Amino acid sequence: MPRISAPSVAEHRAAQERALLDAAHAILEETGEAPTMAQVAARAGLARPSVYQYFSSHKELLQALVKDVFPRWTKRIASAMRAAPTPGDRILAYAAANIELVAEGSHAIGTALASIAPGEDVGEQAEQMHRAVQEPLVATLIELDVPEPADVAELINAMVHGGTRMLDAGQSAPQVIAHLETVLRPMVDAYSRPSS
Repeated sequence: MPRISAPSVAEHRAAQERALLDAAHAILEETGEAPTMAQVAARAGLARPSVYQYFSSHKELLQALVKDVFPRWTKRIASAMRAAPTPGDRILAYAAANIELVAEGSHAIGTALASIAPGEDVGEQAEQMHRAVQEPLVATLIELDVPEPADVAELINAMVHGGTRMLDAGQSAPQVIAHLETVLRPMVDAYSRPSS
């Protein structure tokens, strides 16, 4: 039986799974590509066959990554939106938080996972979680009585994606956030005014 480095087998297993996920995250952030089982094992300091004790396949590892990454992303965005003083400011906070996450490298994980072949069956899971990230934005648009809030949220996300391309081209996060505010502020102000 392998030596465990925690008070219980369950805690040891949880720590090993965490180490493997952290290793996979690091590789994704560095390369922008989904890591192989061998790469993850090497980064975590385990023999390749040991990885299969925790994740039975590459697909299962990638699914675990999706489940691990997107809740963190969602929490960060929701927190930024909650801190905003008005519903309109929540929209701007949503856009800014997404750009900050991309600038910090978190988006590399999402991009890599989204580019996985459909046979890996991870894209649909990532898409469902992406919709969950968007829920507070849609709720805010509903609160502001914006017509077709889900469609408008998609357009806002398209602008955020345009901002990520600006980051890739070398602009700073503050520059991109300022551009997004220039585009979004008129809409936010228009829907934030009390109706007469």
